[in-house]
Amino acid sequence: MNTRSKWNAKHKERLYDLIEPAPNPRLKNLSAFLNGGTALDLACGLGGNSLFLARRNFQVQAVDISDVAINYIQEHATNDKLNIHPIVWDLTKWNELNWQNNSFDSVVITYYLDRKLFPILKSIIKENGYFFMETYYQSPQSVNQGVSNQYKLQPKELLAEFREWKVLSFEENEQEGRQAIFCQKR
Repeated sequence: MNTRSKWNAKHKERLYDLIEPAPNPRLKNLSAFLNGGTALDLACGLGGNSLFLARRNFQVQAVDISDVAINYIQEHATNDKLNIHPIVWDLTKWNELNWQNNSFDSVVITYYLDRKLFPILKSIIKENGYFFMETYYQSPQSVNQGVSNQYKLQPKELLAEFREWKVLSFEENEQEGRQAIFCQKR
């Protein structure tokens, strides 16, 4: 099964009982910093973060490989008159997206890791713009997440990667095996 089919199947299953996708709780807690502009939600899934950002006056570009997810987001954006522009895209082909430098006020990624994106992300976020990421990391207490180590961060990896940025929030939750960062480009 190819990647798109795999994610389409997962999202179809999730839609079965879903009323509306919720934003990441740690992102939601940072809402005081998120007051509009342009935002990019990479690997957006069913769009909980995209919907949240659009309701906070962002013009959101939502990108995911799953056309099931993107169609769902498009339907919500249309029905709720939200400024979301969903795009079906395989992020392994990120170099074909032609993002311009300094084009986004905020970029969000949850539970997707491709380290090759880090230099691009750093260039497309505007000066004083924000980056939020949360994903799995290699915690000694969370070895059985069902996620390959290649898709897990090393301890404190995001701190090291964004060391030149102003880190406003960082968390490593060993029990859940997740790492999250919220930082501002200087």
